Amino acid sequence: MIPHDTPPFLLAIGQWGIDSGIYALMNTRWGWPIAEIVHFLGLCLLMASVGMFDLRMMGLVKGLSMKALHRLVPFGVAGFSMCAATGFLFVVSSPLEYIYNQAWQLKMVLMAIAGINMLAFYLAVSKRVHALGPDDKAPLAARIIAVVSLGSWLGVITCGRVITAFRPFME
Repeated sequence: MIPHDTPPFLLAIGQWGIDSGIYALMNTRWGWPIAEIVHFLGLCLLMASVGMFDLRMMGLVKGLSMKALHRLVPFGVAGFSMCAATGFLFVVSSPLEYIYNQAWQLKMVLMAIAGINMLAFYLAVSKRVHALGPDDKAPLAARIIAVVSLGSWLGVITCGRVITAFRPFME
């Protein structure tokens, strides 16, 4: 049931999802499960690359140069792209269940924090970090950025898992 005070932009997103065929595709027997599989695989790629990079910057993993770890960035970008594409499908096929969902809203805030944090890394410390040898300690700013990054992404995963527990219109 759609609330009478639903903003027009949400109605437009839902209608576009129906008109484009995304809603029908996602609500087939295999549509949603395949999108979830792709979302999970993307998350694995993203977390493998970001996680290793962050753990190394935090000093918990040694013996790898940051320059070598930077080669994982394309895998992280591919993983994020997979998650963004499938996340888009989820939201477009059920906008009211996501836009009003507190877990989804927090997930979006944490993703924004992770993005701003990544920008801070590349603007402030990336050159110093990339010059580190396999056992060199990262600068304090890089370690703080790594903690924020890993915490943000773990929060994104947690919020993603509990989205289904908060169904605003399923009463």
